[in-house]
Amino acid sequence: MPVEVAPAIAATTMEITVGKFELLRELTATQGVVERKTTIPILSNYLFEAAGDKLSLTATDLDLSLRTSCNAKVKKEGACTIPARKLYDYVRLLPDADITIKLLENHWVSIRCGRSNTKMVGMAKSNFPGLPVFPSAGAIKIPAAVLRSMIAKTGFAIASEESRYTLNGALMVLKPESITMVATDGHRLAHVERAGEKFEGVSGEMKTLIPKKAMDELKSLLDSDVETIDFAKDESTLFFRVGPRLLTSRQLTGQFPNYEAVLPKDITKSIALHGEELGAAIARVAQFADERSRAVRLRLEKGELKISASSTETGESEDSIEVAYDGDPVAIGFNAQYLMDFIKATGSCDVKLELKDAQSAGQLRPAEAEDYKYRYIVMPMRI
Repeated sequence: MPVEVAPAIAATTMEITVGKFELLRELTATQGVVERKTTIPILSNYLFEAAGDKLSLTATDLDLSLRTSCNAKVKKEGACTIPARKLYDYVRLLPDADITIKLLENHWVSIRCGRSNTKMVGMAKSNFPGLPVFPSAGAIKIPAAVLRSMIAKTGFAIASEESRYTLNGALMVLKPESITMVATDGHRLAHVERAGEKFEGVSGEMKTLIPKKAMDELKSLLDSDVETIDFAKDESTLFFRVGPRLLTSRQLTGQFPNYEAVLPKDITKSIALHGEELGAAIARVAQFADERSRAVRLRLEKGELKISASSTETGESEDSIEVAYDGDPVAIGFNAQYLMDFIKATGSCDVKLELKDAQSAGQLRPAEAEDYKYRYIVMPMRI
């Protein structure tokens, strides 16, 4: 029947012209979401949709999806799919000129730029998975700089083992006047809180588990000059609208550990240190730590902190730092990488190291009071 054929013909055409710089910027933004090793070939493709004066690009790995757009001269509206990695690698090598993209028969796509002319093998648009739609109500505005800072202070402490499912993300807690983010892998815990922010539409406490991969993508998206982002969620999906880009992520289900029970209560020893000096000493000594455990020994004595490590393969090393301390000596072991992660996250500002004894968790925090209440708890190691 001709009535059914017409839409199909319209859907199989697409012709646009787009600037290389604009297209490459959006291709770069979506690279982290594109599925590399997949058993579902369509997930290695972008969905391109041209309408009005815009080209929309979508990438997804089913857990995470990113939809973005750029200005384009649309000669014929339509949609197609293009292999993502190959397109990105190719566009990067093109001269800085306009690129014309045209859908051909059998899902092939023609790409012309200057004297370069390429045809790529696409796939049927109908194979591309449908994506969740941003909820029409209930979005919450979060300052982009605040979220970016919180991700930088906690993201590194998320567990990478798949078996610890609820630890494969960070917990974000929104209250009417504060935002908190917590991440732990069972060996360390990063906890950051910022009060004095107003969150319209939040009553009581709103808890959200954000998966690690979504945190990583958000971190790079938030580098743009967007002031606030829109956050929303439904039963299964999290939505983050960052300027013209929309990141969606499958929600993690399950119970995040009771982190408040882990926060140290009765700290008896506290010393102030220059973050840069501490980081440099740990980096030197850690060269001689056991490769598997990465353990370094911290011994706090009157007037100095000794940092040491040894292994039968490489030898031994000790550094010492002058400190204002007059209490009883205490020796404790920590994973060197865990300490370095914190120093890097604080930008090497002055830090406070707080201990109780050799068996209890140690706590690190910035020495100066700042807008963020930041604490980092590390479990001790046997040394």
